[in-house]
Amino acid sequence: MKFSIAIYAAPGQQAAYSALRFAQSVIDQGHSIYRLFFYADGVHNSTKLASPPQDEIHLPDQWQAFIQDHNLDAVVCIAAALRRGILDQTEADRYEKDANNLQAGFELSGLGQLVDAAVHSDRIITFG
Repeated sequence: MKFSIAIYAAPGQQAAYSALRFAQSVIDQGHSIYRLFFYADGVHNSTKLASPPQDEIHLPDQWQAFIQDHNLDAVVCIAAALRRGILDQTEADRYEKDANNLQAGFELSGLGQLVDAAVHSDRIITFG
């Protein structure tokens, strides 16, 4: 079965962690993930600047490792990301910002990617 997963919850919220565990289970059970779509506060899972306390799970790093280990398509809603200060180098240049903070493996794109995921997936599961 082909899944797409929409993550609306920020790191530190149970829904964001549950989304990662669900995604890992999908792969472990031999299914595939068409796309991960990070929206609303879920875009914070894509930042490379997060620095949680040592006794907490570093969810952005875990998402990045999972995405890279399984070569997954991880889309971050560009409107939600820009609103929350998540930028790739292209957007940092466009808005004349000094730095970018989108982790490698994530891509900024629009809501059309979520529609595309719905068309190409057997199931879309939403967390958050």
